[in-house]
Amino acid sequence: MSVPEAAARTVPDDAFLLDVREIDEWQAGHAPSATHIPLGELQQRVAEVPQDATVYVICRMGGRSAHAAAWLNHTGRQAVNVEGGMQSWAATGREMVGEGGHEPFVA
Repeated sequence: MSVPEAAARTVPDDAFLLDVREIDEWQAGHAPSATHIPLGELQQRVAEVPQDATVYVICRMGGRSAHAAAWLNHTGRQAVNVEGGMQSWAATGREMVGEGGHEPFVA
């Protein structure tokens, strides 16, 4: 198992998972309990992100979520980047759902 796959596997089931991908990526497939706030909207919607819990931030591969996690940490939150993103999430067999009734996939 690669390091990114291991990182995706270690996200607790009850964690606050923040998905910062674009809407089309989200609709293709996402973690069932994730909260969706596209990266471009994060600064305006930061009040939706808890201040009293660790926030796991995910995107497709880990780049956008790394930027989001760094910014959230700068604002005083506890944020962790999910290395490898949804690609690693899917590779480890973690549950995903797609919008519109289609089979989920990582776009």
